[in-house]
Amino acid sequence: MSESILVEEEGGILRLTIDRQARLNAIDLEAMTELGDLISAAAARPSVRVIVLTGAGKAFCTGADLAAAAAAGGNEASPQVVMDTANALIRAIIAAPTPVIARINGPAAGVGASIALAADLVYAADSAYLLLPFTSIGLMPDGGATAVVAAAMGRARAAEMALLGARLPAADAAAAGLITRCVPAAALDDQIEAVAAQLAAGPRRALQLTKAAINAATLTELDAALAREKDGQIELLTSADFLEGMTAMLTRRAPNFTGAVHPIAEPA
Repeated sequence: MSESILVEEEGGILRLTIDRQARLNAIDLEAMTELGDLISAAAARPSVRVIVLTGAGKAFCTGADLAAAAAAGGNEASPQVVMDTANALIRAIIAAPTPVIARINGPAAGVGASIALAADLVYAADSAYLLLPFTSIGLMPDGGATAVVAAAMGRARAAEMALLGARLPAADAAAAGLITRCVPAAALDDQIEAVAAQLAAGPRRALQLTKAAINAATLTELDAALAREKDGQIELLTSADFLEGMTAMLTRRAPNFTGAVHPIAEPA
């Protein structure tokens, strides 16, 4: 077990908290793997009646930890491993037999937004926001975002959020149907506790079948989306534009994209 995921269980409620506060809960491969494994393992435990996902401190999750990947030099995981791990986490949330609640206490960006939006019920503080900033560094949305966001609020709004990387305040996300509810930050914990307690006391099998039926009706394209995102992101993660985008982000300057579609040249 890593120190990046805090685990608490009480009264049928399993709370999983991303705790990488020095990185605003940007998630690395180890933490992503652990989170997916914890959710999958909970499926076999009758004592778990509901799962709550959140982040410690000021953020929910600000996406993949690109700084850590850059610091790893040539030792980072392959793009295929990264995408398989992210997809496994999203599938674990969707397939969990218990309802999953996302508690968005602060920014939910990149794959962090995808993780939150894969949950069945999503409650956000009015100070929080969602962001899909992938194209700003030469990537495309992943974690099922191309399916989940469009399914929730339609093609036009999804395209604006994904193509322009437009920040979406929690109130606007709720109004667009992307999240369940936006609540005052001071009331977020009470809201989560009330909903989690109601679900934990509810009929487990009925809730499971209801969740599965809703997902089957609304996320028919999820598997195809995850496959498209994986193929596209593997290509983009080896592109010159991503190298430029990541370098620009880490050095705090504007990127200069060339539009090149070919992979980064291998060293001679």
